[in-house]
Amino acid sequence: MQAQTARQAYLDWLRILAILGVLFFHSAMPYVAEWGWHLKNNQTSNLLLEFNFWLSRFRMPLLFFISGTVTWFMLQKRSSTGFIGLRFRRLFIPLVAGIFIVVPPQVYLERAHNGFTGSFWDFYPSIFRFEPYPNGNFSWHHLWFIAYLFVYDLMFAPFFSWMVRNRDRAALSSLFNRIAAGQWVYLLMLPGVLIFTFLVRYFPATNDLVHDYCFFFYWLFFLLVGFICICYPALMDSLERNRRLSLGLAFASILFINYWRWNDLDNDIHNRLYTAVYPSMAYLWVFTLVGYGKRYLNRPHRILNYLNQMVYPFYILHQTIIVILTFYVMRTTDTILMKYLFTVLLTFFISIILIHVCIRPFALSRWLFGMKQNQLKQY
Repeated sequence: MQAQTARQAYLDWLRILAILGVLFFHSAMPYVAEWGWHLKNNQTSNLLLEFNFWLSRFRMPLLFFISGTVTWFMLQKRSSTGFIGLRFRRLFIPLVAGIFIVVPPQVYLERAHNGFTGSFWDFYPSIFRFEPYPNGNFSWHHLWFIAYLFVYDLMFAPFFSWMVRNRDRAALSSLFNRIAAGQWVYLLMLPGVLIFTFLVRYFPATNDLVHDYCFFFYWLFFLLVGFICICYPALMDSLERNRRLSLGLAFASILFINYWRWNDLDNDIHNRLYTAVYPSMAYLWVFTLVGYGKRYLNRPHRILNYLNQMVYPFYILHQTIIVILTFYVMRTTDTILMKYLFTVLLTFFISIILIHVCIRPFALSRWLFGMKQNQLKQY
């Protein structure tokens, strides 16, 4: 079995598309009534609600899956200790910087929207009371993804390193080659689906890491599945080969879920069935995107290296810019569509400009925002 040691262009394209999906998702949240968010427009949109519901099924699972594949490539030339050091620089440092630099304006504007009358500098010292949000003002908000990823990499670094060294063992190769055959690749969904089905009723998502008893493991298994799939290329080949089936099942699952939602099927039998289909749908959309991505997006381009440098600081910055814009945009009398499109476009351009002007040119800011010091180095 041939190891994949060279970077796969389709995974980079998928990560870029996933981050763009996060931009579209967060820009729509002020106009969606069903879920709480930091700021809410007076009028909301059912169409944006449905768009966000669909995006929310797979945008974070896809990012965790791709993060698992990135781990494989990082460990090709590193020990587990070197890997941990790298993740400390690329994840923990930007997380701390984000908590104290990027997130506070979001919390401040939410407090201002709810009646706080002081300036940002009056508000800022309250962060250092370290009272967790929402009761306090200390939070990582959308950077929870970075916190979880850092903890996963710390916990599983020895396992990841062991898998890299022992991937050619006969028992492991035989197991994963069997799973890759036919349509058995969908068995990779099973642990995550079972964890979600049996725990989510009792432990809803908190994103606080400590009390997130269901979703801590739910997200973890997307990471592990991504790592295993890139570790054994036959599994990625299977996702590509079964991409049409994955798309059909993913489409059927969203139809089923929406039928349940739109018809208020809230009896116990339907609740149990819905609970099982919900995580299955996430895996199916991830498998669909990876399968089609491998088929059609595995094409390097000179712009790809540039986008790879920009996408991480873009993720760190984007939600704060959205909140700042929304704080003012939602006071206008324009339509929801105009507010939404304005927020998406302006957030994109402001983020790119800030990265180019304030982050990319300076060693310190590159370090704080997780950018590589050597731009020519892949990892």
